[in-house]
Amino acid sequence: MQFSSKQRAVAIFLVFMMGLALAACGAKEKQVSESNGQAGEAAKLRDVKIVLDWTPNTNHTGLYVAKEKGYYEQEGLNVDIIQSTAGDPNTLVGSGEVQFGISVQESLTQARSQGVPIVSLAAIIQHNTSGFAARQSKGIKSPKDFEGKNYGGWGSPVEEAILRTVMEQAGADYGKVKNVNIGEADYFTAVKRDIDFAWVFYGWTGIEAELRGEPVNMLYMNEFAKELDFYTPVIATNEKLIAEDPELVKAFMKATAKGYQDAMEKPEEAADLLLKAVPDLNKELVQASQKWLATKYQDDAPRWGEQKREVWANYTKWLVDNKLMEKSIDVDKAFTNDFLPSAK
Repeated sequence: MQFSSKQRAVAIFLVFMMGLALAACGAKEKQVSESNGQAGEAAKLRDVKIVLDWTPNTNHTGLYVAKEKGYYEQEGLNVDIIQSTAGDPNTLVGSGEVQFGISVQESLTQARSQGVPIVSLAAIIQHNTSGFAARQSKGIKSPKDFEGKNYGGWGSPVEEAILRTVMEQAGADYGKVKNVNIGEADYFTAVKRDIDFAWVFYGWTGIEAELRGEPVNMLYMNEFAKELDFYTPVIATNEKLIAEDPELVKAFMKATAKGYQDAMEKPEEAADLLLKAVPDLNKELVQASQKWLATKYQDDAPRWGEQKREVWANYTKWLVDNKLMEKSIDVDKAFTNDFLPSAK
């Protein structure tokens, strides 16, 4: 059959249009397929909760960095950071109500002695950065200077034993200190009353004092007794989760470690991400605190989060020796480094 030039042109045109239509259909199908795939990936994210030990601060920066930069999502996790008002972290984590929590070695050790199956996964800060602070105008420069002064605290037996240990190590008489319960008052309110010194974390309260123009003399407790160089704070989970879902623990800690690594290497950016997540925080304080803590997170450890058995053993023995616990715990079950990423 012969076709005219006009018929051939029409046929070519129709074939061309059919090709465009097929291509469009293929592209649309690919787009729908990719969209469904992305939705499927999003749907696969596993919900995980971590409860804080206190209001958000620079101890927690790595968590917020990991969340804001998508490190948790990369590990297939949708992490919800819960405020401490939800309840005691040791109880919530130990019962499995939440998978992870921020605790401290002091309370975690006590919890384990009472049968709570909670385990420390990482030391957020390598050495104890807390101690006794007094306004410089008080002239307190050593534990000996605590004699005849008023200590503002909360009446905790552990707290009093720590103060006694520090003073005795320095040859001071603990019996010459007056303990005053400050209740809900913070350090700055308490020292304006009848308090001479108090227990604070320099990385937050000490730096805030500097910013307020009220510099302090800081006596770090671990400088006077190695038993008091305990880990505070730590990231914890429970024994059941470790046994039943170690891959979840590994994924969470991989992303979290990455967040703290960023906080060490880029403290200004990390501070901004914390402020973005918690805008009510004092910007100047967060920035200054983050800069100071950047070198404290890992400090002299081979990697961030590393825990030493001797630190757990020393503090546990101190608790027993000071009759703050009836018997020792199995320290090897209280902590693990198994879920930390390998050192670079």
